[in-house]
Amino acid sequence: MSAVQWLEPRSLAEAGEVRAQRGAEATVLAGGSFLGILMNQGFLSPTCLLSLRAVGELRGITVRDGELCLGAMVTHRQVERDETVRRDWPALARAFGIVASPRVRNQATVGGVLADADYASDPPAMLGALGARAVLRGPTGEREVAIDELILGFYQTCIADDELLTEVRVPPAEPGAVYRKFRSRSSEDRPCVAVAAARSGGALRVVVGACAEMPQHYPDICALAAEGPLDGAMAREIARRYAERLQPLTDARGSAGYRRRIVAVEVRRALEELGGVGGETLVRGRQGGTLVRGRRGGTLVRGRRRAGP
Repeated sequence: MSAVQWLEPRSLAEAGEVRAQRGAEATVLAGGSFLGILMNQGFLSPTCLLSLRAVGELRGITVRDGELCLGAMVTHRQVERDETVRRDWPALARAFGIVASPRVRNQATVGGVLADADYASDPPAMLGALGARAVLRGPTGEREVAIDELILGFYQTCIADDELLTEVRVPPAEPGAVYRKFRSRSSEDRPCVAVAAARSGGALRVVVGACAEMPQHYPDICALAAEGPLDGAMAREIARRYAERLQPLTDARGSAGYRRRIVAVEVRRALEELGGVGGETLVRGRQGGTLVRGRRGGTLVRGRRRAGP
């Protein structure tokens, strides 16, 4: 294997110039938690890496005009622990806070998880439900792209070869947002089904992740919530329709039929929690021999723990 050329610009302007000049030849490296796996397993063999590690302009967490602005190099751990995010966007903090382990969250970045377009990642569904937009910067300027327009398919995005994802903007927080993660295997943390639900301007957004090549959102089904209160009956109806329309994939975490049943349950529970009907579970599934039911992040966890050997 030939040596990999390492490029490490010190400013956003320099990074943009290098990206425009080298294009697809230079593989962009953010946190590297996903890219490193692909390289180690031989799925990707880049000849040139464009590291954004030294670009300080991409590391900020700020609020501008009521919107939360997350730099592309902000880590999952920073989002999880930031006081402003925890206070005003708590569901977003929880979604980032239940990714893998603290070690991974200290490395993985906001921009990286979106640019990777991994179907079984946690943050994209929650960001999509909150109506977030990605900022793409290229030679001709910046453009904003909604999360459901950014991700085009398995590991595919609309980011051009001369563009960089520089920031994610999340609209002003409104009361009520939920993220639920169902794990079917104790051997890994990736979700079998992920459900994010939020209200924005009175409209409901429900996004289902980890079930298809990209997060799934059905505005016409969500519009049913405008016809009446978000009670138990409405939650069941929306959940039923989501499960019927969804075309789930089959992988090691579950078959298409299994996922469809889980979606019907998890969408209902997310909407019950959002509507105040009930439902307190954020994370469900077995973890290392433990049946976990309840909230993570310092709230409620209860279950049955098997005795160790």
